[in-house]
Amino acid sequence: MALLIKNIRELFGTCKGQQGVKNGGDMQKLESVKNAFLYAENDTITSYGRMEDLSSEQFSAKAALEVVDASGKFVFPSFCDSHTHLVYTGSREQEFVDKIRGLSYEEIARRGGGILNSARKLHNVTEEELYSESLSRINEIAGMGTGAVEIKSGYGLNTEDELKMLRVIRLIRETCPLEIRATFLGAHAVPEEYRNNRELYVGQVINEMIPMVASEGLADYIDVFCDEGFFTVDETERILMAGMKYGLIPKIHANEIGFSGGVQAGVRYNALSVDHLERSGDDEIAVLLGSETIPTLLPGSALFLGLPDPPARRMIDSGLPVALASDYNPGSSPSGNMKLIMSLGCIRLKMTPEEVFNAVTVNSACAMGVGDSHGTVTEGKSAGLIVTKEIPSLGFFPYAFGSNLVDTVILRGKIWNPIVM
Repeated sequence: MALLIKNIRELFGTCKGQQGVKNGGDMQKLESVKNAFLYAENDTITSYGRMEDLSSEQFSAKAALEVVDASGKFVFPSFCDSHTHLVYTGSREQEFVDKIRGLSYEEIARRGGGILNSARKLHNVTEEELYSESLSRINEIAGMGTGAVEIKSGYGLNTEDELKMLRVIRLIRETCPLEIRATFLGAHAVPEEYRNNRELYVGQVINEMIPMVASEGLADYIDVFCDEGFFTVDETERILMAGMKYGLIPKIHANEIGFSGGVQAGVRYNALSVDHLERSGDDEIAVLLGSETIPTLLPGSALFLGLPDPPARRMIDSGLPVALASDYNPGSSPSGNMKLIMSLGCIRLKMTPEEVFNAVTVNSACAMGVGDSHGTVTEGKSAGLIVTKEIPSLGFFPYAFGSNLVDTVILRGKIWNPIVM
């Protein structure tokens, strides 16, 4: 199967050779080709360039060539969403109403809501039911342009249900054209039955869950919610060390609720990313500057919960990279719309259109460990692409925050259509 996209008004995110994470001022740089074409065979971008360099005979012998005419349209690399919890069941709109009535995230959690609410719901569904619900969300995000997604467990909170979630993530990986990465997040919250003996639950995560997850090869990463009211720095480090012994790469939820020390713990253990960071100051920025850990900000969650916005502008101006992700989950960010995340990056975090573009493509690809195959338009990388509708400029894409401006999605070199069970 071969694909030719021709007459592209402007092809954004181009890169000759491998591109690592973009830091600081480099996030403002965005390479592109005007009046362009792109050619892909099977899953791979084979060539791209200016239309004037496209030979009419070059692809004429390709019997299975599909041609997309992108006249007046832009083409982007597909979005990489490096932080989601999209495998879950049910919804939590009552908590949404509770927040409107004045309850805080912490108060809802103490009353058995939040993560524990989702865990109770998930316990009562089968793997098949959970896959069916989750597949609808995969179809949703793919239709909006996401081509790579990290998915966490963490609504099981016992061995059986954590494995259930991770097996569903594996099935999604096997049946869907998106690039999937799986993260074990057994330390998402302390279950109610362990509230007075949290050490027993930490021990279960370390001694039972992690070995079983590793034995089935169900996860790429290990994550811990290191924050006030959840897991301490000491507990976090013990869990990360246990996971690393089995080859799981650390990630951390940190500093959403308070200055938890999670950022510093993430850097000490060379975490691929530290995520949330609504409560971050000079100390956190300084420790990140001396590391390879990527700060990943979740502006949808901050908006939905009414939290302070993470200091993206200070981070970038200090020389840090920033990735943006959706945090798609039923309680604090019930949306996987990465175009909206770009808009929030501009509106709330004061990032430029070029910076948010890089934050949801190349930097988020690196923050989920797929930078070698996704995140830029590069020969040899996966042909995951977005063809926009006709829009006047790159800046119009995040500017029109409520409009669907995606015309066509291409995943693994094929025009994407919803997956039907």
